[in-house]
Amino acid sequence: MSRYPEAVDVAIVGSGPTGAAYARILSEAAPDVTIAMFEVGPTVSDPPGAHVKNIEDPAARAAAQRASEGPGAGAATVNSPGAVKSGERRARPGTFLLEEGYAFPGEDGLPVAAMSSNVGGMSAHWTGACPRPGGSERIAFLPDLDELLDEADRLLGVTTDAFDGAPFTDLVRERLAAAVDEGRDPAARVQRMPLAVHRRPDGRLVWSGSDVVLGDVTRANPRFALHDESLATRVLVEDGRAAGVRVRDLRTGEEHEVRARAVVVAADALRTPQLLWASGIRPDALGRYLNDQTQVVFASRIRDVGPGAGAEEAAPAEGGLSEQSGVSWVPYTDEQPFHGQIMQLDASPIPLAEDDPVVPGSIVGLGLFCAKDLQRDDRVEFSDEEVDAYGMPAMRIHYRLTERDREVLEQARAEIVRLGEAVGQPLDPRPFTMPLGASLHYQGTTRMGERNDGTSVCNPDGELWDASGVFVAGNNVIPTATACNPTLTSVALAVRGARAIARHLAADLASVEN
Repeated sequence: MSRYPEAVDVAIVGSGPTGAAYARILSEAAPDVTIAMFEVGPTVSDPPGAHVKNIEDPAARAAAQRASEGPGAGAATVNSPGAVKSGERRARPGTFLLEEGYAFPGEDGLPVAAMSSNVGGMSAHWTGACPRPGGSERIAFLPDLDELLDEADRLLGVTTDAFDGAPFTDLVRERLAAAVDEGRDPAARVQRMPLAVHRRPDGRLVWSGSDVVLGDVTRANPRFALHDESLATRVLVEDGRAAGVRVRDLRTGEEHEVRARAVVVAADALRTPQLLWASGIRPDALGRYLNDQTQVVFASRIRDVGPGAGAEEAAPAEGGLSEQSGVSWVPYTDEQPFHGQIMQLDASPIPLAEDDPVVPGSIVGLGLFCAKDLQRDDRVEFSDEEVDAYGMPAMRIHYRLTERDREVLEQARAEIVRLGEAVGQPLDPRPFTMPLGASLHYQGTTRMGERNDGTSVCNPDGELWDASGVFVAGNNVIPTATACNPTLTSVALAVRGARAIARHLAADLASVEN
């Protein structure tokens, strides 16, 4: 017997935070709706979808990361972006790289474009940063954006006080503020980074994954079921509207059709357009406007701290992270089109002399993420002949930095040195530009639009222009050039889409009753 139902009201492809948001909102707003969620990867945590940093045993944590690496399992990985050297193609733990098709002659490409395959998706491995978009990052045609972001905060469990007890957190933020805040609006001044993390009564940190987004209400919903190791190979569309999904059971190799009144594809910014393409859903904008955030990193030793500063007494956080300097945020502005994340490094990125003892937490890492100059020709394409390791259409990425991108990158390189000098003593005079794709913040490939003018794939509810009842979710829906971490925004957009499905299904039921 198949482990899948024959029919449900809503089929969700992908178990990351946006797929989980659809399941959560529907469980709350439409408890009679039946929901099936399909995830290509295995369950790697308990509860399903939890962040791997919450796994206290290092060996168990490493095993969960390896199990998330899909067809790339066993490839060399690194624990810190700072360990990546120029020209290297290395994946972070829990992710895997495209084997080929990531760059073409004369183009920059995305050489370290990465994905993960596990229940919870990338939210099992992320930093938890949840800043709000500002300035031109915001989606101007959504009048309810702030309310949606509030709801996303709720679903992700966002807090700003988890690191308030860290010995150096105030010092770092004060020094950054002195260098940055003058002339900025209050909302754009240096502040605590909103994080999807909370502190337990015993003082330990718990990082949010899809388990937090799903919440008890979804887990207790008898009409919700999560199916792991299940590859969606096609979205079924009949007479222009959603009819279900075709799913391959990766445990048996058998394929099954699951009928559905609505389908949500939340399979990340590369695999969501891939599934639509494989399903024959190919609008002009599909896969286009692909954008990543060029990332510059730097390291600096906090000035005027030494043994006895209190850092030695700080308790370690989950996953081996220290808690000395917290996480600070330098918000994006249109004048300085990058977003800053400043936090302690667990180790110096460059060798230090043996007689140069490092005060725990005194070396901080600075990262600036740059907004992309959006271009229609930056895209992911799919082959009708070649397939990937899952048997899906092979991906080919075409991506270039424009002159404007290079100008912003140079501006960011100068700014990060200035910020590093404000915080303390830089460990190296030169900032490091990460290989393209390293941010893991790919966006735009099924972008939302105010109208169906050929530049977007879906409407403001996330519903495809070309197939009613088929919704897309994830960072790929964001239509603006963002520099801030995009997860909060993509979850907010998923809330809007889930509410739309709840309304549609309620209207359908009312029409049947009448």
